[in-house]
This record gives sequence, C-alpha cells and structure tokens, in this order.
Amino acid sequence: MDFGKMVGESFGYAKEGLVGKWMKWILLLIATIILMLPLMGYALRVYRGEKPAPEVDKWGTLFIDGIKYLIICLIYAIPLFIVLFLALAPMVTEVMAAGGDPAAVSAALAASIGTFLVGLIILVILAIIIGMFSSIGMVRFARTGSMGEAFNFGAISATIGKIGWVSFIIALIIMGIIMGIIELICMLIPFVGQIISFILIPFITIVEARYICLIYDSAGTA
Repeated sequence: MDFGKMVGESFGYAKEGLVGKWMKWILLLIATIILMLPLMGYALRVYRGEKPAPEVDKWGTLFIDGIKYLIICLIYAIPLFIVLFLALAPMVTEVMAAGGDPAAVSAALAASIGTFLVGLIILVILAIIIGMFSSIGMVRFARTGSMGEAFNFGAISATIGKIGWVSFIIALIIMGIIMGIIELICMLIPFVGQIISFILIPFITIVEARYICLIYDSAGTA
C-alpha cells in the first residue's frame, strides 16, 4: 500500500473539489452548522467513490443519510461506552464511599487506578479495532444502501484481510497524525485558530472520506 500516494490523492481530491469552488465550501460549512448531519451525508457520497467531489445538493437526502451515519456510529460506540463505564465505575464507587475525606479519597484513587489504567488500555485497543470495522462498514453502507451491511462483520473482516490488518492500522495512524498536526497548528494560532479550524472542517472531512475510500478500494472489493 502506497501511503504517500493515497494521502496525496486524498488532499488533491479535496483541493479539486473545494478550492476555487467557494460556494460549495460555504454550503458544506452550513451543513456543518446544522448538527453536521448533512456533512455526514455528504461524506457517504464520497465513500461511494464519486469523482470529482460531488455537488452539495438534495439536502433532504443528505439529512437522512447523515442520520443513518450517526446511528451507525452510535451503535459501533456502544462497546466503548460499556468499557469506559466499567473502567470508571470502581473509581467512582471508591471515591463516593470515601465520604469526602481527602485522605480517604486519595487512598480510594490509588486503589482503583490500576483497574482504570487496564480499562483505558482495553479501551484504546478496542477503539482501534472498532475504527477499522466502522470505517469499512460505513463504505459498505454507502455503496449498498443497506445499514445492515455496515455490520456485516464477516464481509468487513474479509475486506480488511485483503487490505492487510497491519497496513490498515498504519494507514489510520498516518492520517491521524496528519490531522493531529493540522489541528495543533490551528490551536497555536492566536485568536483566529478556532475559526480556521472550523473553516477547514469540510476540507478535512472530504480528505478523510476519500482516504478511507481509497483504502477500501485497495482491497479490490466492489
């Protein structure tokens, strides 16, 4: 898998789709403001492999697709919520049982920190796995129109197997680092950094969606 080529193609796709086409960019910013639902729906169009970047139209469809996108994300997030709860519950219980006494609270935190750290490690590992499955599942949903295909774990596993589990993880890490750097740069810009970060949301969304699309297509799966 040529990671550099995929990153370059993804940024080029977003640049071609938005730079100089400011009305499309503005419409996607409006889509961001409206609970991001239309923007999620737009990402599904990118997942379908449309090239160049699709127009921003049929807002009713964008809303409906965005809601479906959100539902799929929430379902995938359920195991993460459960693990997080199990990791935090002992700590919260111990602190509450301490009755507000500082020494007892400190002792309670020390006693439960090990369980919390183990839970945190499990949470990170689970998040990576879920991120892989949900990404491929979302593309399957986008291309088939069936929400059930987003949870077709057998087909998703087969696709990831063709991509390569290690290659997929590396690909996600690379994009995560790039997006983290962009966000960090925006945070470091005084006063207008948050505004720039908001303006870049449509561009970043398209880059990430196209990147996942290219990873999916590298498996040769329809």
